[in-house]
Amino acid sequence: MPPPLNTQLDLLLRGAAEVVLEEEFEKLIADSIKRNKPLIVKQGFDPSAPDLHLGHTVSIRKLKKFQDLGHTVIFVIGDFTGLVGDPTGRNVMRPRMTREEIAENAATYKEQVFKILDPDKTIVRFNSEWLGKLDIYQLLDLTAHYTVARMLERDDFEKRYRSGKPIALLEFLYPLFQAYDSVALKCDVELGGTDQKFNLLLGRHIQQEYGLKGQVAFLMPLLVGTDGVEKMSKSTGNYIAINDPAGEIYGKTMSIPDEQIYPYFELLTDTSTEELAEIKAALNDENTNPRDLKRQLAGELVKMYHSPQDAVEAEKQFDRLFIQKQEPDDISDKPFPKGKIMICKLLNELGLTASIAEGKRMIKQGAVKIDGQNVNDCYDTIILIEPRILQVGKRKFARVIPK
Repeated sequence: MPPPLNTQLDLLLRGAAEVVLEEEFEKLIADSIKRNKPLIVKQGFDPSAPDLHLGHTVSIRKLKKFQDLGHTVIFVIGDFTGLVGDPTGRNVMRPRMTREEIAENAATYKEQVFKILDPDKTIVRFNSEWLGKLDIYQLLDLTAHYTVARMLERDDFEKRYRSGKPIALLEFLYPLFQAYDSVALKCDVELGGTDQKFNLLLGRHIQQEYGLKGQVAFLMPLLVGTDGVEKMSKSTGNYIAINDPAGEIYGKTMSIPDEQIYPYFELLTDTSTEELAEIKAALNDENTNPRDLKRQLAGELVKMYHSPQDAVEAEKQFDRLFIQKQEPDDISDKPFPKGKIMICKLLNELGLTASIAEGKRMIKQGAVKIDGQNVNDCYDTIILIEPRILQVGKRKFARVIPK
């Protein structure tokens, strides 16, 4: 038998920012229990980057709650919508990705999402399965179900229109395509962040236009990134990837502003309501050192995405680096040809930066050291004739071994 109504509502509504419509959602759950028929719940993710980060897990963890309660969860990989690019929150058109880039990123998503969802209970679908099969007449029919005036009511489109910034017709298709996902899957509930409200409600509208019952839009809060300002995202660099090494997850978590401690506990962990109340009280107590709560949080996150032993080692490594000011024990050795090379190029060759341009940027920010000494000129070179220790940021180290 499915869990009772109040149990399901307590678990599912906890932490939700908004449910449209909540009364309808309660009726859906009640009907599901009465008929012993699970709800179809979905969320889509465009593979615009190879990593899922903790911001994504806020709603993925909610999908897991639906799954644990016996509902059918569909994880949609937007390999087709990724070709268009989600305009949400953009003040310019998103650069278009190639099919090859999308396929490469999508391949990693299935592996990562099963760190949270149960692989035996999760349906993974690629939206090219149905969107790629729409012929021109079906596409024309889809566009006829919504107006330009309504599309321009969307906040980011309205701002761009008023400021005279161009909006490509292609961008109007994105929310329509996302909405058609809900038609193809006949879903009862769609999850997304609060910034996806327009898209989710459009999905409800398009379902009704196609003669289906409109979905409930289940909106989750946006997780603020490690900078404490912007929402967590790859583009701003303020993210913690769930595939990050244990030391990276621990160290980045320790860097979050104190005011984000409680939201991170609430949105990213299974901390009970009682424990959350204790954490809130502790944060309001002037005798509490917030760093102690960050240690607890960082340890929990490492356990979730690695192991308890990794959490212990990550804490030790953090203390060596930032309290005892020592180098980590596990610096990797990187053989490299002897000779002269520009430092920013060396960093890129060793995988310490994603590009030469990033290396230059990190040097300008004072974030690069060689043997403990800051590199100040982004055009500096180094002559490799003996082992040297390179450091980028607070946590990336490598020992270069000339060969």
